Amino acid sequence: MTTRPEAFLLVLGDPLPMTTSRRPQIWSALCLALVSLAGCGWSLTAPGKSWHGTSPTPNPEAIALQRSLRRTVETLATDVGTRNVRYAAELTRAAQFIETELRAAGLSVERQSFATDGVETANLVGTVAGGTTAREIVVVGAHYDTVSTTPGADDNASGVAALLELARAAARRHPARTLRFVFFTNEEPPYFQTEKMGSLVYARACRSRNDNITAAFSLESIGVFSDSPNSQHYPWPFSWFYPSTGNFLAFIGNPASRALTRQATATFRQHATVASEAAALPDSIDGIGWSDHWAFWQVGYPAVMVTGTAPFRNASYHKRTDTSDTLDYDRLERAVHGLDFVLIDLAGG
Repeated sequence: MTTRPEAFLLVLGDPLPMTTSRRPQIWSALCLALVSLAGCGWSLTAPGKSWHGTSPTPNPEAIALQRSLRRTVETLATDVGTRNVRYAAELTRAAQFIETELRAAGLSVERQSFATDGVETANLVGTVAGGTTAREIVVVGAHYDTVSTTPGADDNASGVAALLELARAAARRHPARTLRFVFFTNEEPPYFQTEKMGSLVYARACRSRNDNITAAFSLESIGVFSDSPNSQHYPWPFSWFYPSTGNFLAFIGNPASRALTRQATATFRQHATVASEAAALPDSIDGIGWSDHWAFWQVGYPAVMVTGTAPFRNASYHKRTDTSDTLDYDRLERAVHGLDFVLIDLAGG
């Protein structure tokens, strides 16, 4: 947000008499309030209307996609379980599963390997080559590691499962731009926003090659939804602007990525039967930079996080209760359906 929320408080201050000496003060407060409101409109709005209504009855194709999403989440969260550098064998199993699935879908796969505290770790990159504008690249990513206290169903097997489905769909098309589906390691602490964060390693390599990345997305914890009142929370003061029910997907960018945030949200709203919200705010605000999109911001690429807001909604965040049975596979499938149209729009096919 480009202005301070304190500006609103100035207008609501003590009701002293309107003396001549106080008039400049009041006018300044009013001007600050107007600037704040304008800043909120600039940062917190998106084109189109968020979907609302009765959940549609899934057709056979949707049911098959739900089952595939569940299979991936159960493989990672139940069969593999906790996966990170401390659980290196499990991290390797997760990477092998992802690579096998990508190759089976017909994608070429590259491993970007690097050492982390004596353990070989890797980002996995599945590519669908572009056509007429192949040098322009759209990146979609999700991290496959977890913290040591959780099997990581929502955080982030949900993102990995969605990313695999998007890769499978893209492999059947012929996009104008190149699509890269990147599965990152080391997103979680203690490597988050450090030199060993997988997405930062990847984004820096892209910048060093002068890769023309026109858009990057991070799918982060997108499997938990709730229709219960007061199930959604925010850093202050964003509860003034957003719903208190956690039944939506959020598109989060920084100010430099505002155009991408708005375009992606608008396309999603045209096609998805899942509610959506959007914001383009500085990453100094809690939660705005809490995933792999942050790494792309560090090297100047436009990037957006697509998220169910993780700790602001999910009571099982980073806990052992983040299990596969807590996810809403119906809405996860509908989210993937909408995100597929976002990729079609951005990649041109």
